[in-house]
This record gives sequence, C-alpha cells and structure tokens, in this order.
Amino acid sequence: METFVVTGAGSGLGRETALLLAEKGWDVLLVGRTMEKLLHVKEEIEASNGSASVLALDVADSDNIPEKLAHALTGKTVHGLVNSAGIGHFGPFGKMDNAQIAELFNANALGTIFMTKAVLPYLEKKESGYVVNIISTAGLRGKANESVYAASKFAVRGFTESLQKEYEGSRIKFTAAYMGGMDTPFWEGSSHVADSSKFMPPREIARRIVEGIGEKEIIIERQK
Repeated sequence: METFVVTGAGSGLGRETALLLAEKGWDVLLVGRTMEKLLHVKEEIEASNGSASVLALDVADSDNIPEKLAHALTGKTVHGLVNSAGIGHFGPFGKMDNAQIAELFNANALGTIFMTKAVLPYLEKKESGYVVNIISTAGLRGKANESVYAASKFAVRGFTESLQKEYEGSRIKFTAAYMGGMDTPFWEGSSHVADSSKFMPPREIARRIVEGIGEKEIIIERQK
C-alpha cells in the first residue's frame, strides 16, 4: 500500500481529502499542527478500515521537516503529496501588520515549498508520483481585502507552474487546484465572510480534487 502525505489534514479540505484518499485504498500520513485533530481523523479512517498515521508538524518549520518526515515515512512508499495547509488574514492592506503578512507567506507559500522539497526525493526515487497544491481562486485573480493572501497564493501558482515545466516529460505530476470559498472552519474568527454556509461543502471540492489528481489544473468556481 502506497502513501499520500496530506498537510492541513486535521480539518476542512485537508481532512476531507485525506478521508477520500483513504476510502480509495491509499495509506495516508496526516500532517498538521494539532495532534488532537489529526488523531480524530485517523480514528475516522481506521473506523472505515482505512490506513493512516499522524505527524504533528508546522509546515513553515523548514529546519525540522526533513527529519520528522523521514521518521514518519519509514517503511512507506510515497505516492503523492497534497499541500492543503494554509491560513488567511483579510482586510484593507494598509491595516495589515507585518506579523500577519509574514505569517501568510510562511504558511501558504513557504510551507508548500518546504513540504514539496522534502517529499520530492521520495517521488524521484520511485520515478513517479503526484503533488497537488491547494491554491484557491485567490491565486487566479486579485480580490479586495485579500491582497496579501492573494499574493501568497499567486506565489504558489508560480511555483506549481514552474515545477510542471521542470518535470515535464517525467512521471512526477504537479496539479494546481483553484477553488472558491468553502464552508469550513477556515473562516472562524474572521469578519471577512459573514455566512460561510453559502459556500461549497469541502467534501464535494475534495472529491473533485481527488478525481483530478494528475491534471495540470483543477478550477472549481464558487456556486452562484
């Protein structure tokens, strides 16, 4: 059984993607910052006779990622990586403080880059595999009160498209996944969205992403 590594797996889209991958028969390494949430998802997967393990990790912690990942993947064959971890700070650009700006880029852009760099050697050794970067439609076009969030997502878009060219002709495939708002805990504590229940359910978005693994891009627009 080969393994998919899924970041941000404790909740939201990461959780739903991990559950679907497990349903399809993959072993899943659940990566996130909160062990309690990861263990709950692991229990869900195992209750359905799936296979999962957990790794508490901050994807922006570049110094510790390779070693922790190597330990968690001992004895496993990596089939792919889903970079779903991310955060959001919203509001007028002039009112954003520098700590928020740094946090956005560390989690959304650098976290994706660091995790991809750490997982790629496993895929290169196997000479095949998949990397899916969850970007959001904020990586396709700018949005009011989302300037730095969009900038971090545009960075991931450029990173993904560049790797598609760098690995062109190989059996390692990179997918850029763009979706609109989702009804997840992502919006908790934010005044940017008044009612997230009008957004798409993460289960449906996860299904479309899992089905599209290997494609260059997946665009899932917000329902009208």
